[in-house]
Amino acid sequence: MKFRSLKFKSVKSTNDVAHILIKKKKIIPTIVLSEKQTKGRGTMGKKWLSKKGNLFLSIFFDISEKKIDFKEFAVLNAYLLKNILAKKFSQKIKIKWPNDLLFEKKKICGILQETVFKKGKKILIVGIGINTNINPNNSSFSSSSLKQIINKNIDNKKLFIMIKNKYEEFLHKTNQYSYSELKKFTKKL
Repeated sequence: MKFRSLKFKSVKSTNDVAHILIKKKKIIPTIVLSEKQTKGRGTMGKKWLSKKGNLFLSIFFDISEKKIDFKEFAVLNAYLLKNILAKKFSQKIKIKWPNDLLFEKKKICGILQETVFKKGKKILIVGIGINTNINPNNSSFSSSSLKQIINKNIDNKKLFIMIKNKYEEFLHKTNQYSYSELKKFTKKL
């Protein structure tokens, strides 16, 4: 499955843009990417601090015909992103269930999953915020960045392409394999 990519300088939230596109019946598999979010969102109405220089994207696609459900996607998305980042940056990156990735107990990535029903289809939106180069100060929790892990600037464009390619490969397999087989696949990335 190939994704089209839509790139923006600034949006309120990449998930909000995904909702707008779906509402306009633009439901082909898409990745919304923005350099900045002015009102990034996390789970349960929490804010996601979106510092320019970090990576913000939302991926959306139809899951109506998939062999796995929303809850299974939540687990698989966490594993998929964890393994992409662990392979490239540090094996010490861990999942804090259900939707955060941590390095040494400090948040480096948040995942926000939402579903939308449109034209008889069930669309999954996966919002991803990764602290690549900037470590946002947050009074609620400790955070870090990928730059702090490897002591050099992160090329967001290269990381975006890596995530896009892995998601395309992963989603191609969601039509063929069961949840347990997909879980094994995400660990091999």
